[in-house]
Amino acid sequence: MQVPNLLKGHILITNEIESEIERLEQELKPLRVVAFFEENFKIEHAKLVTQEAYISESQTKYIIIAAIEFTTVAQNALLKLLEEPPRNIEFIIISPTKSNLLPTVRSRLPILKQSSEHTQEVLAINLAKLDYKEVFTFLKEHNRVSKNEAKGLVEALFYKATVVDKLILSEKQLENFDMAYRLLDLNARAQSVFAMLLMSFAGERG
Repeated sequence: MQVPNLLKGHILITNEIESEIERLEQELKPLRVVAFFEENFKIEHAKLVTQEAYISESQTKYIIIAAIEFTTVAQNALLKLLEEPPRNIEFIIISPTKSNLLPTVRSRLPILKQSSEHTQEVLAINLAKLDYKEVFTFLKEHNRVSKNEAKGLVEALFYKATVVDKLILSEKQLENFDMAYRLLDLNARAQSVFAMLLMSFAGERG
């Protein structure tokens, strides 16, 4: 039986690269995880990633591309693969800084920034069984957060939904997460952004 995607591909910004690879390998079991971790990710590494991506899979396989630095040539070589991954392949790119990555690479996948503090804050919410009371409680508790704190909470909610609660997000929910970052950049009220995200989960139960 084919296992559905539990976690969509994304870019993770963190200094704890090795520990994040270990965490993902554990949390994504029993699905296959293939990790490429280099000090400097070069064209030869991109070719190995491409070869691995085209090995046929009946279940979702996660390919982790992790490095301290990425060469421009290697990133350009992966663009088409990231845009149109083979069937059942999801990519997770791990980098210590967003500036390491070309804008064209960053545009292919959503970016998550490690935020253990905010992740802990939202762990109490079960997005699979979210009710309206919990939505309003969350909005009340986070009604005075800064823009950066709000972005951290959005990232934590995405992590909670996809990794912890292992939900398969609808197209609308994925669009809402993407929109949430843009709205916060435009100085939208954090409460309105959180309400949009959470109500889509509460509404799924109706």
